[in-house]
Amino acid sequence: MDRDEEMIRSLVQTWMDATLTGDLPRVLELMDDDVVFIGAGRPPMRGKEAFAAQSRAMEGKVRFEGKADIQEVRVFGDWAYSWVQLRVTAHSQDGSAPRTMAGPAMSILRRTPQGRWVMFRDANMVTPVDRPPA
Repeated sequence: MDRDEEMIRSLVQTWMDATLTGDLPRVLELMDDDVVFIGAGRPPMRGKEAFAAQSRAMEGKVRFEGKADIQEVRVFGDWAYSWVQLRVTAHSQDGSAPRTMAGPAMSILRRTPQGRWVMFRDANMVTPVDRPPA
């Protein structure tokens, strides 16, 4: 495994760790200012500030924990992609049952002029694993 792949794998783990601890500033450091997140059934979320606003709106209401099983990382100069299988559980602070989502996510990353890798685009296809009884 080369250094770039190691750095990208580290970015994925840092993202998961920072999400678990609610460290929004750390998560924001891992993304490009012009990041775009796409997912089924929702409009694209454009920009770091949109991500930050959504995250702040959930502070104190939901705690996320998850696992990202990296399937593939490929680097092409200053661009790369990663494909992970995600499993994320949202724990609501209101006492309702946790909600688990799982599925693949594909990310495009770019190397900054400073040599760091950041998330540039992300397509997240997680879906509910456990549904509450009707």
